[in-house]
Amino acid sequence: MSHSHLLTPGRIGPIETRNRIVMPAMDQNLCEEGHLVDGNIAHYEARARGGVGLLILETSAVAWPVGATSLHQPALSRDDFIGGLKRLADTVHAHGAKMVVQCCHHGKTAGVDAMQEREQLVPSMPMPDDPFDISAISMDELMKMAVQTGGKQARRREATAEELAWVVDQFADAAARVQRAGFDGIEIHGAHGYLISTFLSPRYNRRTDEYGGSVENRARLLTEIVAAVRARCGTGFGIIVRLDGNEYIDGGITPDLAARHAALAEAAGADAIHVSANSPDAMGKGFTDGSLPWTTDQYIGFAARVKEEVSIPVIAVGRLLPDAAESHVRRGACDFVSMGRQLLADPQIPVKLAAGRPDLVRTCINCYVCVAQNFWDGTPVCAVNAELGHYDEGTPEPAAVRRTIAIVGAGPGGMEAARVAAMRGHRVTLFEKSPHLGGTMRFSSLTTPMNAEFLRYLSAEMSELDVDVRLDTPVTAAILREIGAEKVIVATGARRQRPDVPGAGQDHVFSGDDLRGILTGDDPTALRRLRPHQRVLVSIGRRLGFLRDMKRVREWSSKWMPVGRRVVVVGGGLVGLELAEFLAQRGRQVTVLEEGQKLGMEMAHPRRARTLHEARQHGVELVAEAELVAIGERDVTYTAGGETRTAAADTVIIASGVHPDATVADALRADGFDVTVVGDAEAVGYIQGAVRTGYLAGRSV
Repeated sequence: MSHSHLLTPGRIGPIETRNRIVMPAMDQNLCEEGHLVDGNIAHYEARARGGVGLLILETSAVAWPVGATSLHQPALSRDDFIGGLKRLADTVHAHGAKMVVQCCHHGKTAGVDAMQEREQLVPSMPMPDDPFDISAISMDELMKMAVQTGGKQARRREATAEELAWVVDQFADAAARVQRAGFDGIEIHGAHGYLISTFLSPRYNRRTDEYGGSVENRARLLTEIVAAVRARCGTGFGIIVRLDGNEYIDGGITPDLAARHAALAEAAGADAIHVSANSPDAMGKGFTDGSLPWTTDQYIGFAARVKEEVSIPVIAVGRLLPDAAESHVRRGACDFVSMGRQLLADPQIPVKLAAGRPDLVRTCINCYVCVAQNFWDGTPVCAVNAELGHYDEGTPEPAAVRRTIAIVGAGPGGMEAARVAAMRGHRVTLFEKSPHLGGTMRFSSLTTPMNAEFLRYLSAEMSELDVDVRLDTPVTAAILREIGAEKVIVATGARRQRPDVPGAGQDHVFSGDDLRGILTGDDPTALRRLRPHQRVLVSIGRRLGFLRDMKRVREWSSKWMPVGRRVVVVGGGLVGLELAEFLAQRGRQVTVLEEGQKLGMEMAHPRRARTLHEARQHGVELVAEAELVAIGERDVTYTAGGETRTAAADTVIIASGVHPDATVADALRADGFDVTVVGDAEAVGYIQGAVRTGYLAGRSV
């Protein structure tokens, strides 16, 4: 078994798990007045059925609505909440999984306290000024966030010893209710800038009483809570403590401090430590430092440091993919592995790994679409899992009548439609005019490698489900009649229009379609835009097969590309920004011109903030509210801020002017076929829109 360590049973105190895979707490924002609803049950049941060893209920407020961050989070403050909790525990246990409840007082981030005009509890006043970078966020997004507090300004006060004693009692009372509901334990949330975390942090806790000063005193609130829960619930009830392994700011928690906090928690009675991280800059790029990491394995070093100081199990988190997770457990860096967004993207990771089918794992592409919803109390959705957040739809049912379905276009929308239709029992033929599966997504994997993982998954599903894939096959009415197509789903993507300015037709001006055509050979005319020596090199690379593998192309591009040293990218959306960073990493001097007020608006705002930061770090010049005037032989003229400016350009890349294109669909309708249009051919929505519309088409035929 290739993931034998990850799939080995484990133990956390009294909790025996069937494997070492943990689903961490991730807010769903579905609760009604603190009560769990059907959507909550369906969400966790899918992951329990998928083989997860231990599930952790999303952040639940011990004194709800006091100290709560949302009116839609689970509540633990009254006995009448126990019924819904018991229903969830029973459902998860029926599938062989174990489950604990994450218990929290949100302290300085308690949005409900602000909304209901209560003062938020904090360790010390005045609080330090945290970074608050909203430069990447649109006004519409800010307004949606403001609704959570009713537009009211938060007020804070330093917690008294009496109030802290009350907090300890609230945690103990909540734990007792969780135990009565039949859960296996709780997770005490001592991370992410919530109340306990701020007491642990020397940045926020400047008290001089028994709750401040020394490390032991700053940890007193945590250790009192752990001890109180243990005294109330006994040794047969699991206690996990979630801690920040690092705070990404000066004066905050360090890995060494985190290790000491973990040792103190163990001494107080904790059964395991769950190691995360935090950044106070939750609105800017800091959010992708902590608590939602940008890079793979970002926090594993923090977990390993904690493991040096404790004898109880350590749970690691932080973009841990299955192969890496197996390695970390095998070498002893941690004992359990949390897979958060991975399990949102694919609830069945454990059963697929146990079956020896990692090729069928649908990997998270790290787009932050899911978590962005939490900023305005929305229910998370997923770019690659069209079912997440749509629990009222249920799962697709087997087709009542088996039909012959033709799908035109093998990008993400077409392949998702094929997957779902074939899964339901239809005969599916997938047509693609190019020699490769993936469409624009295949090309985008050059700048965004995780897109290749999604293509890998969809390609594996085409084979697994016996979809009849026909590459190099432009669709005609005759072909569709030949196979007896009863329904046609068109997923041919968008059209890209050059700007109507002088110089836009020059050979050194490329559209995304041109670049894709050069790499893939889909468009022979695109190669003619290159200079003779460039054409020779690309042709050689194509003949040798170097251009068939986007990973190899990516590696090769670090050495040579048919792109000049000075590049202007016209269009600062998702595509333009990713391309600009990619080029800058390869030594190009890049200027991005965006006509809108904000760049990257097609991205979820956490990813947008990170991408803008990375682009600037690589020297990309980002110009908003820029209007293209003309493209010269060696420069680009544009207006911005009421001024006419120029940017040097050996190469110009057009990353704007993307429009839906229903040309193929209209022609097939005219030939009498029953046609549904999905993806960018219907409305430009990139991977998320393509997958969602493809899914809906596949389940409706």
